[in-house]
Amino acid sequence: MDQSTLSPTMIEAQALSKHFDTEAGRVDLFTGIDLVVTRGESLAVIGRSGAGKSTLLSLLAGLDTPSSGSVSIDGHRIETLDDRQRADLRARKISFIFQSFHLLPELTALDNVRLPLEIRGAENPKHDARQWLDEVGLGERTDHYPSQLSGGEQQRVAIARAFATRPSLLFADEPTGNLDEETGRTIIDQLFRLNAQQGTTLILITHDSELAMRCQRRLRLHNGALTEV
Repeated sequence: MDQSTLSPTMIEAQALSKHFDTEAGRVDLFTGIDLVVTRGESLAVIGRSGAGKSTLLSLLAGLDTPSSGSVSIDGHRIETLDDRQRADLRARKISFIFQSFHLLPELTALDNVRLPLEIRGAENPKHDARQWLDEVGLGERTDHYPSQLSGGEQQRVAIARAFATRPSLLFADEPTGNLDEETGRTIIDQLFRLNAQQGTTLILITHDSELAMRCQRRLRLHNGALTEV
């Protein structure tokens, strides 16, 4: 599709609510959240632990279903899709970077990046994976397993894996949370450099004020409400 015909909206959430039923009664995590994220925007969601940031990310990514309200990703209403269709939408349009890296321990760095490319049907996944590891400075570590890599190196593999499929939308949940300050800054620089190169829509969940300030827009989730910072 011609880029000029694409809607400027990548994500739209309307009256989004999530609650849990516990033995002590119903717990409302958040209620009535409205959110529009434009194509190519970088957005940080901040807030204290337990505020529901990761749950919100799961809802926006179609990994979880809201108690009420709706989420649309690039014009696709999540609640109208079955599990297979949601998985297909994520495979085609979305990538993730997590605090705990989520690399497959039995695969080398190269194969961790290659696997999603193969799933997407890339013409030369091994070549592309190697190029992306070069891009994040790990060209000499392609045959190493996650257990042989430092935390910063593992996160760089995760970044290469996330961008290799050229996603329209990238979710990052505390991407520097397990890293020291200096390594975290390096990861942040690489993340935003690649984001600018590809024009990916970026949604970050973070406690890191420096990371949040790098985003074009910042929202705080507090007491069940999402407000501009």
